[in-house]
Amino acid sequence: MSKPAELASGALGAFESAVMGIAGTAPAFSVAVTTAAIVASVGVLSVGSILYCGLIMFGIMLAFFHLSKITPHAGAAYAWVGHVFGPTWGFFAGWGLLVASIFFMVSATIPAATSTLVLIAPDLVESPGWVTCTAAIWLTLVTIVVTKGIKHASVTQMILTGIETVVVLALIIGAFIQYGGKPAHTPSIIWFSPFSFTPQLFATGALTAIFFYWGWDVTMNLSEETRSGENGKTHPASRGAFWAMVNLILFFIIMMVVVLIVLTDEEIATANTNVLYAIANKLFPAPWNYLAVLSTILSTIGTIETQILQFSRSMFAMARDDMLHPRYARVHHEWQTPWIATLVIWGLGMLLLFCSSYMPSVKKILESSILAIGFQICFYMSLAGFACAWHYRAKIGGSAYDAISYVLWPLLAALFMVFVALYSVPTFDTITNLMGLGGLLIGFVPLLLGRQRRNVTARSTSGG
Repeated sequence: MSKPAELASGALGAFESAVMGIAGTAPAFSVAVTTAAIVASVGVLSVGSILYCGLIMFGIMLAFFHLSKITPHAGAAYAWVGHVFGPTWGFFAGWGLLVASIFFMVSATIPAATSTLVLIAPDLVESPGWVTCTAAIWLTLVTIVVTKGIKHASVTQMILTGIETVVVLALIIGAFIQYGGKPAHTPSIIWFSPFSFTPQLFATGALTAIFFYWGWDVTMNLSEETRSGENGKTHPASRGAFWAMVNLILFFIIMMVVVLIVLTDEEIATANTNVLYAIANKLFPAPWNYLAVLSTILSTIGTIETQILQFSRSMFAMARDDMLHPRYARVHHEWQTPWIATLVIWGLGMLLLFCSSYMPSVKKILESSILAIGFQICFYMSLAGFACAWHYRAKIGGSAYDAISYVLWPLLAALFMVFVALYSVPTFDTITNLMGLGGLLIGFVPLLLGRQRRNVTARSTSGG
């Protein structure tokens, strides 16, 4: 059924890569699932949190952009951090992404499930059992699409993102037309002012805001399956990441403004993970308001797809280098996908979904997973930022552009993420700490097993 093979080299272009990057953050999903949490934390300063965290994430994007010049690699952060700081740090950069992706299967599939139930069985939306079963169905269907090949995944993503974009643009236009003159929250320069934040308030909002942007780096994990740049030009995967980030920063700022001018604080809190539906209810009559629910479903499916891609490519790369068991590097001979690695995240996602159904409410599941993921994002992306600054440190004496782009911006972004992670850990409850810190520490088990396996192999080879 399978044998050692290569990934589908050259299957994607720059435009497809950019769409993957945008879909990876799941714009509609991110707004739907995290808006209530960030507004509850920092109120109208949510707009500033989104802006400044966007600039910080742009610095991390620059790190990936420049590190990819070492070599396009399915492992992305794992490979480049390992190249600069050694295999152990590289392993944990990859492990941080793997663990975050697994927890993401809970925080992503649950909104897809709740939105689906809003359409077909509204009375079951607050039932953890029904939500979990519906989420499991979605996870299984998306896994099948991803396993069948990168082109299947790409075409599906283009269609989903196109429909989602049309619906969200309608919401934005409708919001400014109907509520531009009578906003629920009056726009103010305070929304954007850095002086409105205390360090604690900034860190609180930042951990959630970082979650908004996570996922664009899937473009870099697909770089081995993206057509190579021509005539020495930047690799299409890097260009895809750049344009994805530019579009995402603008989109999230506009959408946060839309949420605040249309909904009151009470309406945002009541909406919970259905903020877009709450906006659509105030803008459009039935059944058109249900298009917002559809956009959330499509967006969520899209981001589940990209996270499965990101996980499977990272696990494939780590296994190919024998940092994880080589079995996970097997590529299907026909579909050219790392099918075993893909099945691993499906299985672990299903396990976590059903375990999480025993938590007291759907809201608690989401809160814990989002905060834990935010911590793990800070961990592995900060390593990439530090790696870029160190690898290109000689450019600090060059032009202002090189000094800022290659060293200073990635370094400041990495330092900021370390600050956010360390500042936030004491505020986590036990469940969140077990997910966030515990998930990373478990990485020592496969790391040590891998070393033992390589030592045994080396001894048997030398003995022979």
